[in-house]
Amino acid sequence: MPSYLVRVLREQMRLPIVDEASIDTFLAPAADKAEHAILFFTGDPALRPEADDVAVVLPELLRAFPGRVRGAIVLRAAEDKLKPRFNVVVMPSLVVTRGAQPLGVIGKIRDWSEYMEKIGNWLSADAPVMAASGGSKVEITHAGNQIAR
Repeated sequence: MPSYLVRVLREQMRLPIVDEASIDTFLAPAADKAEHAILFFTGDPALRPEADDVAVVLPELLRAFPGRVRGAIVLRAAEDKLKPRFNVVVMPSLVVTRGAQPLGVIGKIRDWSEYMEKIGNWLSADAPVMAASGGSKVEITHAGNQIAR
């Protein structure tokens, strides 16, 4: 169950909820919509109380970049499947995309100036797309057995 503040984003701000089936449709905007989007990966609010802080910041970010970026909340049940695609490793996270391509991820709650600087840079036309998180990051060998993590 989402926290009260995440429900407010959904109900009062009318931010769409996206999952594996709807994410690509959301990220392919109509001609009159912004090409860039901010996806909110909340995580479990019982385990990640910072999600409420990020839920307060997200509407302010959408207001700070009017007409340049759209927002959506990732359905909690879809987060684990979508995290690798958008390079999310920490919850909560905001992911900035250009179309379906991730440009950057901001995990947890940050200082306002960091949001403004990073998102402003990612919204520029020449911002590079993030490289895919290609597989294993660490290899552990134990008793001759190799385990990739």
